[in-house]
Amino acid sequence: MQISDLPYPDPGVPDARSGPRFLLWLGRGQLGGQLKSLCWGMLHFTGVAALPYAVGLGVDAVVDREPNGLLLVGLLLLVTGIAISVGDSMLHSTAVTNWITAAARVQQLLARKTAELGSALTRRVAAGEVVAVSTGDVEKIGWFVEAVSRFLAAVFSVVLVCVGLLFYAPELGVVVAIGVPLIALAPLPLLPRATQRADVQREKAGKATELASDTVAGLRVLRGIGGEELFLGRYREASQEVREAAVRSARMWALISAIQVVLPGALMITVVWYGAALVSDGRIAVGELVAAFSAVATLLYPLRHFQEIAMAYSFSRPSAQRAARVLSLTRTDAAGERPARTDPVTAPAAGGDLYDPRTGLLAPAGRFTAVVCGDPDLAGRLAERLGGHPMDGDPVSEAGTEAEADAGTGSGAGSGAGSGADEVGAPSVLLGGVALDELELDTARTLVLVQDKDPVLLSGTLRELFDVPASGAVESGAALAAAQCADVLDALLQSAPDGVEDPMDARITERGRSLSGGQRQRLALARSLVTDPEVLVLDEPTSAVDSHTEARIADGIAALRAGRTTVVLASSPLLLDRADRVVLIDGGTVAAVGTHRELLQREPRYRAVVTRETDEEQRLGGLELTELAEALTEIEESA
Repeated sequence: MQISDLPYPDPGVPDARSGPRFLLWLGRGQLGGQLKSLCWGMLHFTGVAALPYAVGLGVDAVVDREPNGLLLVGLLLLVTGIAISVGDSMLHSTAVTNWITAAARVQQLLARKTAELGSALTRRVAAGEVVAVSTGDVEKIGWFVEAVSRFLAAVFSVVLVCVGLLFYAPELGVVVAIGVPLIALAPLPLLPRATQRADVQREKAGKATELASDTVAGLRVLRGIGGEELFLGRYREASQEVREAAVRSARMWALISAIQVVLPGALMITVVWYGAALVSDGRIAVGELVAAFSAVATLLYPLRHFQEIAMAYSFSRPSAQRAARVLSLTRTDAAGERPARTDPVTAPAAGGDLYDPRTGLLAPAGRFTAVVCGDPDLAGRLAERLGGHPMDGDPVSEAGTEAEADAGTGSGAGSGAGSGADEVGAPSVLLGGVALDELELDTARTLVLVQDKDPVLLSGTLRELFDVPASGAVESGAALAAAQCADVLDALLQSAPDGVEDPMDARITERGRSLSGGQRQRLALARSLVTDPEVLVLDEPTSAVDSHTEARIADGIAALRAGRTTVVLASSPLLLDRADRVVLIDGGTVAAVGTHRELLQREPRYRAVVTRETDEEQRLGGLELTELAEALTEIEESA
């Protein structure tokens, strides 16, 4: 695999059962690159290991006054130098390639998982953890993958040096063969504590990153309430905790590094002292002593890779664990996973009803349906379910299960459409009788589009914002008009550089921060209208605009989406009054169905949510209605 071949056509299906399994899966996916790196590493370290013997042979040739021997030693040094240079260059090239390809594979997997889960990802995983996984953790995982081949090449060179010394100078070779494994294994007792301290550091760094991310996201609100200094102080405390944890971790790794320096030095002193005694006794030649000394000095280089692999694994293991935790998330409910299907699921024919067996919600095809929920969080989760994105711990599902247990049935309204309920887990939302979570992700997203209450605007021009997959039936101008974006276009044009005459060429800053909340909301609504999906689900699309604008937007949505299925989760009377059908969700299931005016008259729970009535106001309102009914009855009797 070359860097120029990235990204992967298909990054594969990861083994996300644990961090070590994920690292093993990554390594198996790059066996070719690992073997290349290992071969070049063996060439490089073989050249390094051969240097002490070449030096020893040169000393012996000088002592014995053999010119031919010196010539052979010179040629050997030349070949060794070439092997070291070429091997080192290619080892670095292949190792970096392994690093980048591993990191790219992880990033592709994370991007694919993000696209699959959508906004549900940050509801199940903290935003700071997502940022940490997609940035620093990716680099640490790539570091371990590329360090494996260099470590194996270093092990090969250490074994080669020890075995060579056993044959070249047996007396000194035994000392080196005993001392080197002790040096390599000496830091092992300290690694668990070093890993623990590194984990604490990363945990605190993740919390600090999450705090910083939340602070930046809510900076406008913090300025409004004067809370910048409060959150700045919290972040300062969090960063100091990270610094202290980093210092504690660095001290442990410094101790391990010191051991890796002191013990080889002690071995070198032992070899020199014992070797000098052997030379004085005439048991070995001077060249053999020089070769043994040079070999021990040379071993310091490959032994560094023993420490590096330990550090790389200790840092990458929790990073891989976090990545595996994100990659293991699925679109299925906590109640159970749907059995894997071997046969492809055909997309439903156009014009099918949208039905949720769990809540009993039915949105007839081609109608404007409004849904009222007393709990805004439940409304957001219901919107995700309607888009085919069920989530672990979904309160909609849990409430529906409790309601079914009490009633002894899960049919709700529209019970005839419940045939697609999952036999194993929570029922899936059906479109035209076909379960959304059984369809291919791209197909499901094309059929049903969900816009949550906090949509994101990416930076770029307005034209690029509307360059999204769409049916082509709705022009951007019509969508902008329906969403009442005339003032937004004027604001963008006024802030645009000189020479920009078309507001579609005006640039939007990151996340639309230069716009107000209502302007961002209307632009996002216009973008959703442009896509013209078969089913459009909007969660509080007008919560940040004034009542007059809201009324015009409601008329625009109803007119532009005429004949198309539209579901709006809202509690605004202006929106509800424009809907063809209003559904009240109470306790996780459908409680009432009708028009806005009908439900206001006959459903106290609906009236309490829409008009924000207190219990006392509901009681008084009920008495007034009762008195009015009695008065009408008396009039009829007297007539």
